[in-house]
Amino acid sequence: MQSVVSIGASLEVDAVSVLRSITPNLESTKYKGQAGKIAVVGGCREYTGAPYFSAISALKIGADLSHVFCTKDAAPVIKSYSPELIVHPILEESYSIRDEDKSSISAKVIAEVDKWMERFDCLVIGPGLGRDPFLLDCVSNIIKHARDCDVPMVIDGDGLFLVTNCLDLVRGYPLAVLTPNINEYKRLVQSVLNSEVNDENGTEQLKSLVNGIGGVTILRKGKSDLISDGKTVSSVCIYGSPRRCGGQGDILSGSVAVFLCWARQQAAAKGESVTNPTILGCIAGSVLLRNAAALAFKNKRRSTLTGDIIECLGQSLEEICPVL
Repeated sequence: MQSVVSIGASLEVDAVSVLRSITPNLESTKYKGQAGKIAVVGGCREYTGAPYFSAISALKIGADLSHVFCTKDAAPVIKSYSPELIVHPILEESYSIRDEDKSSISAKVIAEVDKWMERFDCLVIGPGLGRDPFLLDCVSNIIKHARDCDVPMVIDGDGLFLVTNCLDLVRGYPLAVLTPNINEYKRLVQSVLNSEVNDENGTEQLKSLVNGIGGVTILRKGKSDLISDGKTVSSVCIYGSPRRCGGQGDILSGSVAVFLCWARQQAAAKGESVTNPTILGCIAGSVLLRNAAALAFKNKRRSTLTGDIIECLGQSLEEICPVL
């Protein structure tokens, strides 16, 4: 299986092969939780859709359990979207607390997360998180705690804003995946390399960016998704959809979390992994989303929304990796 090739060559066939190779069989002997337990950290007053999109996508792909850690304001709304999600209303924003209570509330947040952390196979940090200073401080502590527990993390949205301004949160952590869009990638390049994006030498700049941060994997979203752990660069090029409705990045973050979990499980079962599981998870998540977006656009055309793509995730996975 060749999952990493030079840029300019299509990875469509190889990406499909990667997805098939790490997707587990459905067997009656398995119990709840074995197919993955994912947690999304995000959701505030303004943004409740993003964490829902990420968390429900994980379930639609095949994770057994999906949690959302969000603010108290966001929790009732997210709960109303789906009874399938386990919602924890533990985060707080600055407006709702006094300065003298911040340290005690932050400690309570970490204590609550700590009760669950060892159960999770992967965290998704950032969908709908917002940029409230106190909220970001609490999430910084969650990231540090996840690192101490060796829990993989997919960081997207406002989570990328957080780590771009504090790179030490992920520096040197090989289980961290960053999924920047064009603007988020630009800010990362400016922060780490002190330069502008250079698409003429994009693959080398991507590797330099990864190595500048140290130890992470980056999935650069674009016309072709570029994925690198600093050693290789992979490209997922299959055509998805011309409809660029908001929320597709949230689907991707939930998808990558599930496939990363499955790739690590496979590596543990075999005792080795030829390719970095974070790379495999990114490749599989990318190709699945693109195929689902194409299916949704075929049916809905200009009216395609993120929810339509989510509803096509199962069909997309079944087309690529049918249940036997």
